[in-house]
Amino acid sequence: MREAAADVRWDGGVRKTPAPPFDNVVYMGAAQPFFQWSYVSSQWSQIRGDLLQHIALSLLALAIGLAISVPLALLAWRYRVLRFPVFGIASALYIVPSLALFAILGPITGYVASYTTAEFALVGYTLLILIWNTVAGLDAVAAETREAATAMGYSPLSALLRVDLPLALPYMFAGLRIAAATVIGLVTVTALIGLGGLGQQITYGFNIDFYTPIIVGLVLSVVLAAVFDLLIVGIQRLAIPWTRSTRRAREV
Repeated sequence: MREAAADVRWDGGVRKTPAPPFDNVVYMGAAQPFFQWSYVSSQWSQIRGDLLQHIALSLLALAIGLAISVPLALLAWRYRVLRFPVFGIASALYIVPSLALFAILGPITGYVASYTTAEFALVGYTLLILIWNTVAGLDAVAAETREAATAMGYSPLSALLRVDLPLALPYMFAGLRIAAATVIGLVTVTALIGLGGLGQQITYGFNIDFYTPIIVGLVLSVVLAAVFDLLIVGIQRLAIPWTRSTRRAREV
């Protein structure tokens, strides 16, 4: 029964030739139940590996995206002449189809099916979201607030670090939530270059016309996105507690 999937195997996180056998599975267009727990139990080590790879790719892309986008956003906010090139390049990266971006980056990174290629693409899709929200948050700080900071003797750098950025944090966290959901969804596409995390479950299921791995990849991707979102919301509540008091004051 495993002959139909004889071209798929795990090797260092990349599925290449025959996958380890599992019992009681019906596939390749045959009548099959919508979901088979036997696949989950027998292939749990591989599913867990896919999940961990998905988390690693997502976290790395978000961390690098933040490290790049915040300085660029500060420059674009401080020097308006830079807004057009910064937003233009970030927008261009965002609208390029993911498969085309992998093909473009392959010759640059030296190999299409690599973590470097995947991370270049994933980071590129975070930049516009993070830069835009950071600049929007800084623009939303009232002029009176900045004038008060100047009157209190804050230097421009101190005002930026102690006034502007803290007040822009709600916008920045909102952008991070959107970027996290975007990246977690796009990681599945990297399965087409040999990575993909949970996307490998989805492509594996499509390749052998077997529903269960498709459902596993889909459900775990959605759950992972929800967990990331809840974690970011929790960090936001800890980082900017004054938003809670403001919300309570409005409710009263």
